[in-house]
Amino acid sequence: MSKAEQREQMSNGAGFIAALDQSGGSTPKALALYGVEASDYSSDEEMFGEIQKMRARIILADDFTKDKVIGAILFERTLGEEIDGRKVADYLWSQKGIVPFLKIDKGLEDQANGVQMMKPIPGLTETLAKVDGVFGTKERSVIHEANAEGIAAVVAQQFDVARVVVAAGMVPIVEPEVNINSATKAEAEEILKAEILKNLDQLDEGQDIMLKLTIPTNANLFDELADHPRVVRVVALSGGYSTEQACDLLNQNGKMIASFSRALTEGLSKQQSDAEFNTALGGNIDKIFRASV
Repeated sequence: MSKAEQREQMSNGAGFIAALDQSGGSTPKALALYGVEASDYSSDEEMFGEIQKMRARIILADDFTKDKVIGAILFERTLGEEIDGRKVADYLWSQKGIVPFLKIDKGLEDQANGVQMMKPIPGLTETLAKVDGVFGTKERSVIHEANAEGIAAVVAQQFDVARVVVAAGMVPIVEPEVNINSATKAEAEEILKAEILKNLDQLDEGQDIMLKLTIPTNANLFDELADHPRVVRVVALSGGYSTEQACDLLNQNGKMIASFSRALTEGLSKQQSDAEFNTALGGNIDKIFRASV
């Protein structure tokens, strides 16, 4: 299938985007929730091997199909891995009909001005030139306080990276997450929306992006962003909410779909039989799908 078909699926497809992009920093916690303790592996290689087994088990599950999951975000290391003899990105699209994305950020700087900017992404243009079979990218910053200067800096940095991705022929997912525990979450989201609109209006025709945002305190706050001509789709991160909480909140926002990580894998365990695992994952997929359509 073509990029145009992938674009159509991202723009109008019914379903959600699975976030399977746990990186070096988030992998130990994700594995612990999955029933794999730090004592079960003795090196980064073994740790990443365990998380790849978890990802493959999810991707191979019967309910993990384009009927409910329209896209999946992958960690860079995952691109070199295989499922049933195919590279993961190729397997997702050719066998499952799920559009692959690549996480490109290298983690977060220390907090300043109430935010955490992205660390530099060295060699990004070269990396994107070598990536095969990936529709788009994702890059994450975090906003902790309603600090106008900090939020403006986060959004400006995100859009600078987005332009590099667009120039490489891909669609970037811009993710300025607002901490769900922030005492000024609602205020931060209002500032964030205004900054995003300002930057969207500076994009040229064809410089299209996606947005991945914390589910807002005030329902439907981001509808104006979803309607902007430069925005392919607005997706929601679960941000530490339980699956039930995240789905309940998402249900109140008609123009957002899910892009959940922890909420997708909630209740999954390495120790489960395949039947138990598939039942638990299928239940999560159904809940998230219903909240996204």
